[in-house]
Amino acid sequence: MKKLIYCLGSYLHETKKAKKIVYLLLLVTAFSTACKKTSDGSMEPTPSNQKADLPAGAKDGVVFINNGTSAIVTLYAPNKKSVSLIGEFNNWSTTAMKNTTDGNYWWIQVDNLNPNTEYAYQFYVDGNLKVADPYCEKVLDPDNDQYISAATYPNLKAYPTGKTTGIVSVMQANQPSYTWKNTGFSRPDKNNLVIYELLVRDFTTDHNYASTLAKLDYLIGLGINAIELMPVNEFEGNLSWGYNPSFYFAPDKYYGTKTALQNFIDECHGRGIAVIMDMVLNHSFGQSPMVQLYFDGSKPTTSSPWFNVDAKHPFNVGYDFNHESQATKKFSKDVIKFWMQQYKIDGFRFDLSKGFTQKSSTDDAQFRLYDAGRVATWKDYNSYIKNIDPNFYVILEHFAEETEEKVLADDGMMLWNNLNHDMNEATMGWLGGSNFQWGFYTNHGFTKSENLVTYGESHDEERLNFKNISYGNASGNYVIKGNLATSLKREELAAAFLFAIPGPKMVWQFGELGYDINIDFNGRTGEKPIKWEYYSDPNRKALYDAYAKFIRLKKNNSIFNSTNFTYNLAGGIKYIKLTEGSNTVVVVGNFDVVAQTASIDFGSAGVWLDAVGASNSLSTSIYIQTLAPGEYHIFSKTALK
Repeated sequence: MKKLIYCLGSYLHETKKAKKIVYLLLLVTAFSTACKKTSDGSMEPTPSNQKADLPAGAKDGVVFINNGTSAIVTLYAPNKKSVSLIGEFNNWSTTAMKNTTDGNYWWIQVDNLNPNTEYAYQFYVDGNLKVADPYCEKVLDPDNDQYISAATYPNLKAYPTGKTTGIVSVMQANQPSYTWKNTGFSRPDKNNLVIYELLVRDFTTDHNYASTLAKLDYLIGLGINAIELMPVNEFEGNLSWGYNPSFYFAPDKYYGTKTALQNFIDECHGRGIAVIMDMVLNHSFGQSPMVQLYFDGSKPTTSSPWFNVDAKHPFNVGYDFNHESQATKKFSKDVIKFWMQQYKIDGFRFDLSKGFTQKSSTDDAQFRLYDAGRVATWKDYNSYIKNIDPNFYVILEHFAEETEEKVLADDGMMLWNNLNHDMNEATMGWLGGSNFQWGFYTNHGFTKSENLVTYGESHDEERLNFKNISYGNASGNYVIKGNLATSLKREELAAAFLFAIPGPKMVWQFGELGYDINIDFNGRTGEKPIKWEYYSDPNRKALYDAYAKFIRLKKNNSIFNSTNFTYNLAGGIKYIKLTEGSNTVVVVGNFDVVAQTASIDFGSAGVWLDAVGASNSLSTSIYIQTLAPGEYHIFSKTALK
């Protein structure tokens, strides 16, 4: 630096004025190119990146060697001009990383580390961009970490204020480790799955894994055998549904530590409950370093290895992954394998799986059409998963053309099946659109009921009981709208039918208590009131008990997975008839708001037992009975367990 200033002064002394100005500009330009600002604003030489291929054992992110005293840090960033590593191990000064001969990877070995210390770090790219490590397992957020309580995340590392800006990665050789206790967990059969979809943020006031675990007895009492956690990997902000992901290997700290999540899963396994993770790989948000590395200020650039410049479909949010890119395929598989092995989860529910397409569409009519490329992508991912764990649940939120969903089902994948509209019309007593026969797998062309996950409510749908109370039908003294007791009984009626339909089922949290807060309260994805006091309300507790009964019947009696069934779900009187061997079950109910007479061929005369009431003796095979509005029965020829 001193030599450069001396040469500049000497030369200006020797030259004429015009030449002095020209050469001054040239020298300043050369100096600014050769140097860059550090985090404290001073200038230092721009690092020179050497060419060298990855050492043995290196992979994306951080690999510790030498008993944790050294680390090989790697970043996949094709076509970048320079990449440096900055962090606490070099006092946030730049250390040039080596570039592989193909230009795709940047790497460096960091020495003299303490294996027990957490080190914050970033990549400094092309002299103008600081990003965190896409493969890191923990990040520090200068804006949002301050709102995370010590009870949820003890001893959270402080953000390196004044040293850098933006999200930073954290690495540590000797991370706190978790010792798994329940290593012999056997997952429930697909057909017997009863999934409880759960948002940690809105389940308990402490919104963490420990407080959720404290409610496990409640869920055991309900009888569910799987919990589907809405996204728990790092997302933007704290108060989110989680569908705005940014880091895919780091659990979001707002819910707890890595070991707290592992313990939650382990404890669930110990109680016979599988844990399914909601995985969002259709898109990522702007906080993602993968987005930032190739971004023009408004959208990804054409040089992005992972993202489309513009979304290919009309339902996209954030930035759209290109799942026909080899870089995206590799990244997705790395994410999938990591959670399967590190957290021992039992399944993924893939959000917006229909979005894994490179066909452009402007409306859902185009978007849902059979897409051979999308099918190939999902078959590839499913094969990869099943090669790791053949019994893993692969659940898609797909909603594509039936011919496409059948191909995916035949490949062993499970498809979400939304009955919300038709079932809610039925619970409100509006019969015109109340035929929920779409719950039967045969109407989808599927050969197995286990491939269709049917639900009346999910995080994404209006709460059934909110609409019952707000818009329910009425006739004379029988009133649904504004009448909590009647609205809850309508929920019970619908649940009796839902759990009688063969195949896996899903319940949205607190649906079993008739949660009746509008989905748009406090904004669609905003925090919702947590209503544990519902459990003390006799009418709501009665609904919980009814759910528990129906779930127990489903799990304990194989007839509810029979392939021999008939049904009529079109009118006010609805029924489902299932036959297995010498036993027959008939679920019958009146969804009208006035009394209606049922006339159903039960198949034989004699005594029919009622799982929810008194037995009925038929002199012929025809059951003829006038049912009050909301009345239902679960008849069987032999006793149900």
